[in-house]
Amino acid sequence: QNLLAEKVEQLMEWSSRRSVIRMNGDKFRRFVKAPPRNYSVIVMFTALQPQRQCSVCRQANEEYQVLANSWRYSSAFSNKLFFTIVDYDEGADVFQQLNMNSAPTFMHFPPKGKPKRADTFDLQRIGFAAEQLAKWIADRTDVHIRVFRPPNYSGTIALALLVSLVGGLLYLRRNNLEFIYNKTGWAMAALCVVFAMTSGQMWNHIRGPPYAHKNPQNGQVSYIHGSSQAQFVAESHIILLLNAAITMGMVLLNEAATSKGDVGKRR
Repeated sequence: QNLLAEKVEQLMEWSSRRSVIRMNGDKFRRFVKAPPRNYSVIVMFTALQPQRQCSVCRQANEEYQVLANSWRYSSAFSNKLFFTIVDYDEGADVFQQLNMNSAPTFMHFPPKGKPKRADTFDLQRIGFAAEQLAKWIADRTDVHIRVFRPPNYSGTIALALLVSLVGGLLYLRRNNLEFIYNKTGWAMAALCVVFAMTSGQMWNHIRGPPYAHKNPQNGQVSYIHGSSQAQFVAESHIILLLNAAITMGMVLLNEAATSKGDVGKRR
């Protein structure tokens, strides 16, 4: 009982300073793995150092911080749940101990027993939004966290600037608005949207993958992801260019077939 009380007291002290407790191998084994425990621990395994080039780790960490802050400053905050983080460069032995070779990964360590399969968050299928993490935590611990996000006015400002720019353009050309009825212009704009969506730009926006992956061991750069569940930004650019080339080819074929010229050239 004394050992458990000391562990809980120490975790509460760390939580009072920072919502997410940073852990190395020794702290992880003492406070997360070793009994006794009467509390749940959420651990984010990540690689945040710049040399790791893990952009998705940084974005996932931002969502994780939002969730941990929401729990830390909620009225329901208690010593039954703690948020921790293990960075590869601070706890490589933990990654090896758990046979973990990818980051970021979220795991729940229950008060008793070992983590089950459902205690590993399905990031590839669900994403790493704070709201999704909160729902998963509620399923595993019965602790319900209401996510509070700090206000972000960047979207509103960008929209206002766009409206102002379009309005200013229309005002300057108020006496010559024939370009609005230009079918070719609208077709090009529609094609750009189609190319962006079919190439996976929305997926990139939501998941934030790296542009490409450089193998730290042999230095080889991969532009195509090895899994069907993910992609790199470069991969979506390749798909966009291929789709654009096919569309341009169809347009040129149609133009050649319908033009008034030599039959041989049209064929």
